[in-house]
Amino acid sequence: MKQIPENKIREKRIRDKATIDTYGSQEVMVGWLTYLQDNLACPFEAECIEETKISPLRKGEKVTALELIDANENLGGDFFVLIEWSGRKMGVPLAQLKPLKVDQETKQAVEDWHYWKARGHLF
Repeated sequence: MKQIPENKIREKRIRDKATIDTYGSQEVMVGWLTYLQDNLACPFEAECIEETKISPLRKGEKVTALELIDANENLGGDFFVLIEWSGRKMGVPLAQLKPLKVDQETKQAVEDWHYWKARGHLF
């Protein structure tokens, strides 16, 4: 993802809801996990917005995001979601997906995650 300008409203929401009282990479990851678990309404339809080396999805492909994968299985500074695609289930990075026709909380949580990643933050 390319670097994007600061959004003060989004920064405040992330600070207040995802990274509040976090003092290390593990706590930041748990804060984000909690925020995403509380706000993602799975399953939801999504579209691949970028190709990655660790996922077979191509830009524009549509999938069903079934659930957020347990944090212990999340590697590489991203959260993964279990998807259903071409008759198979597999994990792909949440940063690779754009939710389609979802509630405001799901949309906002995924956009917050995309924003945080695009600003260059890591666990």
